[in-house]
Amino acid sequence: MPAPPTPDPATGEDAIARLDDRRIELLGMVLEVHNELLNATQRGLEASADLPVQWLGVLIRLARSPGQRLRMTELARDMTMSTSGLTRLVDRIEAAGLVQRQPCAEDRRGLLAVLTDEGRSVLTSAAPCHLADLERYLDPALSAEEQQLLIDLLRRVRDHVRASATP
Repeated sequence: MPAPPTPDPATGEDAIARLDDRRIELLGMVLEVHNELLNATQRGLEASADLPVQWLGVLIRLARSPGQRLRMTELARDMTMSTSGLTRLVDRIEAAGLVQRQPCAEDRRGLLAVLTDEGRSVLTSAAPCHLADLERYLDPALSAEEQQLLIDLLRRVRDHVRASATP
């Protein structure tokens, strides 16, 4: 039996052939769904609450954290942003009075982002529209059980990547 052809690195043919890998398709679908949901929910938030979807993401993340506060580095990781990108975002949200920064008691160099009363109020106002949009986009496509399964699977992948990628 003849040996398989040796890929030609100059043309990249082997790499191109491997682009049909299901893992590439999986990541592509995750990114496409993320972008579509982000764009669709942004339109709803702008119409109902005049609130950028990234701001809502920060407010939700803080509201779901113990004491409605989170270290800036953790918030940056959870929002998939660089620390400098998150700093600029929090600058704008803080200027609007929705969050404030506080020193971290455990680490004097660290800062916490803390949800303010005004931030809770804005989140309370925006949540019904956001939930209605998610119901409109997700519920016809996935049952409650399928949504929970997807949450569990994505959490497992996220946790594995975090554990593997952390030095």
